[in-house]
Amino acid sequence: MNYQASYILKIGDFMISETVVVSWVIIACLGIVSYLLTRNLKKEPTSKVQVFLEFAITSLNKLVKETMGERAIKTLPFIIPYICSLFLFFLFSNIIGLVGLRSPTVDLDTTLAWATITVVMIYYTALKNKGMGFFKGFIDPVPIFLPINIVGEIARPISLSFRPFGNIMGGTIIMSLVYQLLAFISKLIVDINIPFGQLIIPVPLHLYFDIFAGCLQAFIFIMLTMVFVGSEAEVE
Repeated sequence: MNYQASYILKIGDFMISETVVVSWVIIACLGIVSYLLTRNLKKEPTSKVQVFLEFAITSLNKLVKETMGERAIKTLPFIIPYICSLFLFFLFSNIIGLVGLRSPTVDLDTTLAWATITVVMIYYTALKNKGMGFFKGFIDPVPIFLPINIVGEIARPISLSFRPFGNIMGGTIIMSLVYQLLAFISKLIVDINIPFGQLIIPVPLHLYFDIFAGCLQAFIFIMLTMVFVGSEAEVE
């Protein structure tokens, strides 16, 4: 079994992997859906779609402000649309596996890129609000803790990237093994290459691994991003 992303476009030494292509597809779909949902917005809502959109955006604004605080919002004015975009991209990256495409979150490069963006925002917010005093935290409560605090900072992006990657990859491997087992059992029962067991039995597993676990991991990631960045906006 090979779970490495394959290269589907090669131009000399330039290669584009399946992960990149599927990510472009998701971004394009989200862009088209966003345009269709927002092209006829009115100052006073007259449709259920606009009412739902306003409710969703208001709820998201409230969640981000309560989690991060007003100071973090002022430091990073783009953080609310970023959090929303990241959540939707993460969610649809997992759901797209239901139509047979490879989820971008199965590739460590994807989650590592998200974690890198989060870490950059953490340090930018810390330096913006605390100045050089931010580095004083590395020797708190006593200077002997400097190596431990440095290891903790290194571990943060590793933890952020490997948590969603490990969970989604684990679900992908389990589903692959289930499909192979059902195909084998189907062939034993009926001596024809019609894997009828794969039509119904995997449905509840897909509901868990692709939808429930996908939503959960997306929510955990954005919550950790907001908590880490928001904590650095607090001035001692």
